Amino acid sequence: MSAPNLFLVYVTDIKRATAFYSDLFDIEPLMTTPRYVPFEVAPGVLFALWSGRADRLSADTPRTSEVGLMIPGSSAAIDARYEAWTAKGVTVVEEPHDEVFGRTFVVADPDGNLIRVSPVD
Repeated sequence: MSAPNLFLVYVTDIKRATAFYSDLFDIEPLMTTPRYVPFEVAPGVLFALWSGRADRLSADTPRTSEVGLMIPGSSAAIDARYEAWTAKGVTVVEEPHDEVFGRTFVVADPDGNLIRVSPVD
């Protein structure tokens, strides 16, 4: 059985989303096309932005999935990432708080897609 190796995030403005995620995660895309931009996040694993269905996206549609960034370190590392990202002007959905899996917070991209930061499991 194969493991998933492509994770798509639907966006309405590919250039805006590419700039947002490149800056937020400090990564560069493998390539850019008018509607699809992949980032290699591990060997053979892609995180990609897709605007091919932008006409079907609506701000009123609830976002029920999250992009996750697990970082090593203590709760202070989570709080430091929160401070760095809020300094960039991200939209905060949940401020840092403690959950059963550790310290966490959630922000949103310009299309309302959720991004959760948490400790490494």
